[in-house]
Amino acid sequence: EPLFEVICSLIGWLCLYFLFGSTFTQRGPEWNCRLVTLSHGVLIVLLTAYVVFVDGPWPLTHAGTENTELQTFALAVCLGYFFFDMGWCVCYRTEGPVMLAHHAVSIAGLLLTLQMGVSGCEVCGVIFGSEITNPLLQTRWFLRQLGLYNSLLGDAVDLLFIFLFATVRVGVGTVMFYCELTSPRTLLIMKLGGVVMYALAWVFMVDIARFGYKKSRAKYERWLENHKLKEINRQKVDGHSDKSE
Repeated sequence: EPLFEVICSLIGWLCLYFLFGSTFTQRGPEWNCRLVTLSHGVLIVLLTAYVVFVDGPWPLTHAGTENTELQTFALAVCLGYFFFDMGWCVCYRTEGPVMLAHHAVSIAGLLLTLQMGVSGCEVCGVIFGSEITNPLLQTRWFLRQLGLYNSLLGDAVDLLFIFLFATVRVGVGTVMFYCELTSPRTLLIMKLGGVVMYALAWVFMVDIARFGYKKSRAKYERWLENHKLKEINRQKVDGHSDKSE
């Protein structure tokens, strides 16, 4: 049954990709792929949020427990997407080694969870924390393509992305990582997978921190230049007024 759900998910994401391709004929393959990624991000965040916060059980206290039907469905939907995206990235060679490693580890983790029938609880929690920033990342890319990135909206998207990544993926992720490592029910192989995913999260966090620092510094320097120009113009106006008098 999980295999059938994964195959259906993969076919579904492929169909959506081709649908976007036939709709946005003037756009390239990456535009359509990112629309699929955005769709998956929104859907899987809503689905795993329901799994974690409503359906249960709570991942911080029930790590390593047997998968529920809804957890299995969420994992299958996500795995089908990752198969699609990994294939697309390899085909078009758009991603670097870190992102490909992230995809490979994600696929391996999802396959193991579905195969063994346990740890779906915490894996759904990890998916929620990992994917909650994805829609913002895609929105940022679309804003760039449409020439709207250098605006207040672009700054808001970046700020919210950095905040959510730091608080949810790294902050809450650290707590979940600790709970997984100390859980007597969680299998060793899942703990090792957790170590790799946590390490990758920190690699991304360092890159994001650098980006945030560079963007903030550039904005501050631009503000200083504008302030100086305004001051010079004000002095010129004042000087001209004095001569007129």
